Amino acid sequence: MLIKRMGLAGLLWCVLQSQGTQAAEPTVTVRPQDTGAALVNPAMGWTLHFYSNMITNYGSRLEPSDTLEDFPGLSVVYLRVPWAFLEPEEGRFDWSLLDTPAQRWIAKGKQIALRISCCESWMRYATPQWVQKAGAKGYDFTPGKGAHEGGVYWEPDYGDPVFLDKLAAFLKVLADRYDGSRQVAFIDVGSYGVWGEGHTFHSSGKTYDDATKQKHVDLHLKYFKKTLLALNDDYVGNQLRAEHAPLTDYALSKGVTLRDDSILVEPPPRSWYHAELAQPFWPKLPVILEHEHFGPSKQKGAWDGALLLKAVEEHHASYMSIHWWPREFLTENRQTIERINRRLGYRIQLREAAWPESARLGEPWVVTTKWANAGVAPCYPSGCVAVTLKDEKGGIAAVHVDESFDVRRLKVGPPGRADEETRRCEFVVARRYVDGPRVFARGVKPGTYDLLISVGSRDGTPQIALPLEHDDGGRRYRLGRIRLLEHDDGR
Repeated sequence: MLIKRMGLAGLLWCVLQSQGTQAAEPTVTVRPQDTGAALVNPAMGWTLHFYSNMITNYGSRLEPSDTLEDFPGLSVVYLRVPWAFLEPEEGRFDWSLLDTPAQRWIAKGKQIALRISCCESWMRYATPQWVQKAGAKGYDFTPGKGAHEGGVYWEPDYGDPVFLDKLAAFLKVLADRYDGSRQVAFIDVGSYGVWGEGHTFHSSGKTYDDATKQKHVDLHLKYFKKTLLALNDDYVGNQLRAEHAPLTDYALSKGVTLRDDSILVEPPPRSWYHAELAQPFWPKLPVILEHEHFGPSKQKGAWDGALLLKAVEEHHASYMSIHWWPREFLTENRQTIERINRRLGYRIQLREAAWPESARLGEPWVVTTKWANAGVAPCYPSGCVAVTLKDEKGGIAAVHVDESFDVRRLKVGPPGRADEETRRCEFVVARRYVDGPRVFARGVKPGTYDLLISVGSRDGTPQIALPLEHDDGGRRYRLGRIRLLEHDDGR
């Protein structure tokens, strides 16, 4: 951090005004450097596939006490399981399957995400067998052969009314547990297609129109009114090369975001299919990416760390998966992960701050700041800038929030070329309140205080981690000091 003091005869750019006169004060200017640290923030980060359809992948080797604190930028634990595991008998549920791993990471301030699938290519009844026995129609299939009598696995008819009725009852119970929970980052619309991925070409091969697919979107929207929902890109097929499709346009209009699971599944030049489709989404909602299982991607010659970063750039992605045994993935891709962490989601940088060396209690003084978003996506949670003063014991003596500035509006740009925005905000510490002959003021003592900056809610609560040094442990960052002088009793 560069600190520069400017004298009265030098460059004066902090102007205090009091009763119509201008009084120049020496200023402190700091130009913090981005620490390069991975940031764990709301609506962005790496998502660990703790369950990847099979519950033996990929968190099963972790000890119960191991929450991967060494994985930089891990913010979400992704739990993707078949419906049959959660409701093996109608109306009887096994929520422990989700709650057990979830509580490990929730205790560390992380979130979870969910996908509940209705068809798998490794178990016969991902949709519980009792749904079929209740009269739901479906198809036996064998992967690679499509639907045929005596096929190894079973896929429901996704438009069948019995199936949809039972699914609706399950989603209602699921939403009663999770909708609006602060612990849930997002929930996939995972009830259509093999693996919940929005396609049937690895299962029955049966085709469905958009109206049937939309029923699955609408069922989720009916019950999940608060939590972010995500629609897989393969709902519109992998051959589309366009920014718009009727189904994705409909999803966006309902506040449902896009998830692209095609990343590095195939070698170049088909390393992904739907970066164009993400363009209408990312200015409004966080886009989610899932890369191919790391091991198979390497075997197919599809894996390339530079391409993974390029996918983040082209999709303006906020979430990226950890789709393999996590420490093996980290060991082999550490440099790529570090590069992605500097771009994934949003990265709010304080480029410069200036304030007077001293200010008088009860009188206005100005803090000037310069901000930029060095990530690929907006700061969807929003955030106001707060200036906090702390005394020598670390106690909060004053908090002042610039409610007129939301960091969400910071524009994103190519690497190293994000636009800056300058803010000039006036504060008064211990303002005097006059009631006739009486004068009231908060009891802030004259003295020297630490000045800290933060981004968060309108009441000054920090919420967004910044790539700055000197974190006080609560996402406030010490920039320097200011001396507060006595009130001017002659005013």
